[in-house]
Amino acid sequence: MQQIDAYNEPQLIRSSLAAVINEAELFKQQRGRLPVLMEVCGSHTMAFARSGIKQALKNHVTLIAGPGCPVCVTDQSSIDAMIQLAEMPNSIICTFGDMMRVPGSKQSLMDAKTNGCDVRVIYSPIDSIKIAQENPDKEVILLGIGFETTIPLLALAVREAERKSVDNFSIWMTTKLVKPVLEKLVDSQKLLLDGFLLPGHVSVILGEKHFRFLKEFHLSGVISGFEPVQLLSGIHRLLTLSREQKADVINDYTYVVKENGNTAAKAMMNHYLEYHDEDWRGIGKISNSGLVLKSSYSKYDAKKKFEVVQNQPRKTKCRCGEVIQGLITPEECSLFDKACTPNRPIGPCMVSTEGTCAAHYQYMREG
Repeated sequence: MQQIDAYNEPQLIRSSLAAVINEAELFKQQRGRLPVLMEVCGSHTMAFARSGIKQALKNHVTLIAGPGCPVCVTDQSSIDAMIQLAEMPNSIICTFGDMMRVPGSKQSLMDAKTNGCDVRVIYSPIDSIKIAQENPDKEVILLGIGFETTIPLLALAVREAERKSVDNFSIWMTTKLVKPVLEKLVDSQKLLLDGFLLPGHVSVILGEKHFRFLKEFHLSGVISGFEPVQLLSGIHRLLTLSREQKADVINDYTYVVKENGNTAAKAMMNHYLEYHDEDWRGIGKISNSGLVLKSSYSKYDAKKKFEVVQNQPRKTKCRCGEVIQGLITPEECSLFDKACTPNRPIGPCMVSTEGTCAAHYQYMREG
């Protein structure tokens, strides 16, 4: 806690901010434009907005949010399928709270619960195993969304179900991986980027080494923590690398992120899961960008256990797909702060606690 308090010390924040602005001015003098950095993690997006750093840097550094919010990148057809599962007789849906209010084509999971479906918010995937044991006459389905931070816990739930011989449990897997989507963004060449602020939580699992592929694209990345001084330090190091035209990956979160990450968690994923092509909201299908259960564990695979027809989702004017790619800001969506608010969300970016639209609405609206 003392270390965290140090990263929030006002004088240190002010001096760090001044150092970032100075480095950004040097970049601007050299390149004739503002530097453009993407924070990949949804928690970073919220931290930048809540701390006021993004507003303080708006005339010096262009910070754009990336596809790091697991709820936001889940495609619409998957959400509709989850609601269909909730509507099945004798089913119990277990989900993290962020998913409850995400609109489907006709309703949300919260609406389904209001209409009598058994939808339960859990805090750990292991909770779903206990629920399955307590309800042997029900089919308990865990909604398995998330990046590499959460995926090992999904694998752990399967291990527990296997160990305890729980046969009325399964997972609807729609997980996402960080590396493939970053490669997709860079390959698309739709964005001018000078570097990535890499996700701290995911890096705890994957390790620094995992992100060195960025150097192949002549881009830099800095793994950062979430407190104000940590965020500013990460930006400063990215700006220095970019200004000096060096492509490197730096771990600026060394007290929790190691070079090879969490080897036990990665071993858990490798044992139970295999690569799979996944659909991303607004992006489409990306090859090998998710993990699903291996065929030897198919009895726990809800996609194989239940027949769900995934129809073409209803189209709206929501531009979450562009927001999560950093192509537009929330304010550029015609629905933002009008038809779409936290009380009446149209898209997931306004719902999730890591959503870019939610961050802008809560901390960055003008007037």
